[in-house]
Amino acid sequence: MLTYANIFEAHADEFPDAVAIAYGDVEVTWSQYDEHAARLAAAFELNGIGEHSKVGMFMYNCPEYLITQYAAFKNRVTPVNVNYRYLDDELLYLLDNADCEALVFHSSLGDRIQRIAHRLPKLRLLIEVLDSSSAGVIGAIPWESVLDDHDPAERIVRGVDDLYMLYTGGTTGMPKGVMYPMGSFTEGFLGFYTNSAGLPAITSIEGVTALAKMIHTGSGQPVGMPCCPLMHGTGVWLGALVPHLMAGKVVLLEGQSFDAAEMFRVVERHGVGTLIIVGDAFARPMVQALKQQSDTGTPFDTSAVKMIMSTGAMFSSDIKAEIFEYMPTTVVMDILGSSEGGMGQTMATKANINTTAKFGAMPNTKVINFETGKEVVAGSGEQGMVGVSGSGVPIGYYKDPEKSDRTFRSFDGVRYSFPGDMAVVEADGTITLLGRGSNCINTAGEKVFPEEVEEAVKTHDVVADCLVFGIPDERFGQRVVGVASVNPGERIPTGEEVIAYTKTKLSSYKVPKQLVFVTTVPRAPNGKADYGTARTLFEEAQGSSQS
Repeated sequence: MLTYANIFEAHADEFPDAVAIAYGDVEVTWSQYDEHAARLAAAFELNGIGEHSKVGMFMYNCPEYLITQYAAFKNRVTPVNVNYRYLDDELLYLLDNADCEALVFHSSLGDRIQRIAHRLPKLRLLIEVLDSSSAGVIGAIPWESVLDDHDPAERIVRGVDDLYMLYTGGTTGMPKGVMYPMGSFTEGFLGFYTNSAGLPAITSIEGVTALAKMIHTGSGQPVGMPCCPLMHGTGVWLGALVPHLMAGKVVLLEGQSFDAAEMFRVVERHGVGTLIIVGDAFARPMVQALKQQSDTGTPFDTSAVKMIMSTGAMFSSDIKAEIFEYMPTTVVMDILGSSEGGMGQTMATKANINTTAKFGAMPNTKVINFETGKEVVAGSGEQGMVGVSGSGVPIGYYKDPEKSDRTFRSFDGVRYSFPGDMAVVEADGTITLLGRGSNCINTAGEKVFPEEVEEAVKTHDVVADCLVFGIPDERFGQRVVGVASVNPGERIPTGEEVIAYTKTKLSSYKVPKQLVFVTTVPRAPNGKADYGTARTLFEEAQGSSQS
């Protein structure tokens, strides 16, 4: 039965001494990976956490993150990714919404858990991973004690309908869990190996093991590095699960923020073959690091890097060209996708650099005009929304049938996922992405929902109204900015004052970088936000301040 747990267990038996996870000086072999996950699974079982239960992962990138996920897979438990930038209210919302019964957390994040745990009656097991001194969370068990005090759980029979879930903000408003059946979710990512090689779909664990052996013997063990957080789909799916499907080694960076120079030093140390990034926000610092090191006369050795995979944010063609100047033999795979489904991809080389935001559509991808209910004709210039069909379409959003019905819709009897990307279809059949159909802001790969930020800003004592939106930013793709107004008779504060206040309410990446005060925040007569006019007011204010 093709599930991640079954495949990983087979790899632990077949490649016991191969390294599964590398993190600084720590190396976890496949046999250790399996044993540690089995011990943690035993702790879950002892605490009544089994099929249909949810376990949260509130950690920075580390081996314990992947071990926790694997342990959940073993026990038919659903692992829940938790954004480590979340503050108290955001964290409380997600853990409650996900019905988490267990939480594994880094000690440096423990103060937030301490303040909210009493408000989460379903939370029965807390496990602390030390990355600083212990946070002293009441009832929390040290990670080492959990492993030491439990014998490995026995392997069990699992089902292809076991629930996998990834929490995302994106076009769904407040974070929601995108649900997948484990079987089709696993098979979908196996396609990264079979489809690209023109091989038939794998239908058995033995088939996966045989392909892994062939790859290890022929080109060596796959080595991948997620340069982005594991808490996001890009990092954990492409950066960890995909290489692990072929008994690969996942190399994790130790820094809590991206350092391109650190990344290239680790690439040299481990011979990383695939880098996983999120568009220009990662690629620009990579170019800078490559240039600076090259100027010293001892450039980074990047010869092992065969591919850079990017998704989740714009990857500009000019930045790709600069990377190829320093990494001429590397191939760039730029993927159009989201937590709700993969829709298209393009391959770029030094000799053939594709146009920014232009993707080759996958066979199960269509662009639909919702007004007519018809597929957009190639070369017509007509705009539509990108939808993907097939076995990889999620079940829906956890506990949100209304949003599920809006995102996962049927046309001509076929069920599609419509994450919200607007596009046109070129005459050659390629898709040119126009942007999100919603007002979702994508800043350095992080998705920011404007209404959440607006509501936080409006809790300030003097703020009457606010609109937030994204503007182009060279490094981060988009920068969060906004306009606001004050209650009648109130002193107009500085934008910096309100920004500082908002930082106490939201994760820093959601907080506006600039906030301009206007007489009246523009809205239509029915109260709906007028983001177009808001942008104009912001730009005018910026122009005035520079003149």
